[in-house]
Amino acid sequence: MASKQKILIVDDDNNIAELISLYLTKECFETMIVNDGESVLPACTSFGPNLILLDLMLPGMDGYQVCREVRAKYSFPIIMLSAKGEVFDKVLGLELGADDYIEKPFDSKELVARVKAVLRRYKPAAQTEEVKNEKCVEYQDLSINLTNYSVLYMGETVDMPPKELELLYFLAASPNHVFTREQLLDQIWGYEYIGDTRTVDVHIKRLREKIKDHANWKISTIWGIGYKFEVRNG
Repeated sequence: MASKQKILIVDDDNNIAELISLYLTKECFETMIVNDGESVLPACTSFGPNLILLDLMLPGMDGYQVCREVRAKYSFPIIMLSAKGEVFDKVLGLELGADDYIEKPFDSKELVARVKAVLRRYKPAAQTEEVKNEKCVEYQDLSINLTNYSVLYMGETVDMPPKELELLYFLAASPNHVFTREQLLDQIWGYEYIGDTRTVDVHIKRLREKIKDHANWKISTIWGIGYKFEVRNG
């Protein structure tokens, strides 16, 4: 029997945290609750979560700082929860490495659906051992493996959150094909991200910081339309 996936819930409002835990427990997830930012990294070590639900407004260390510290050590998904609905707050969370952003108050069904959607897309190497069906795209000095969620660039492994890697793989798997931001939102996020195409721009920016333009390939902006993985012949 497969073990339950673990969700770490980080919220200083214990009533909300308990309610989230109830929703997720009903869906056969195992949960753990912590109420402050300083407890998150120790909980990651002891509990070993598959995903973190992270409130932004925490006492002491806020959610942004927690996200930064978790992302420096772990690659599992982070979903931010916040009453702040401004685009700036969403973009900042995504830039720090969050995989999704849910505004409070939220619908319980939507919360569970988003948790499941993010977990479906994140499959660590230990869970995917079917080498025969390996999904891998390779170019000179770049290898993107969607089977074990790894990127090798200039001979070195590059750490990436799941959605960054999926976006890079999707573009690179269709060289010189132009995709609109809306198409990329639909393909990578799997649902309408509140019409916020800036989400795509943020992830492209982060990819470009890690994967620089190569003599034979690069991520190109098609102004007014979207992006493509441009491959030069010869």
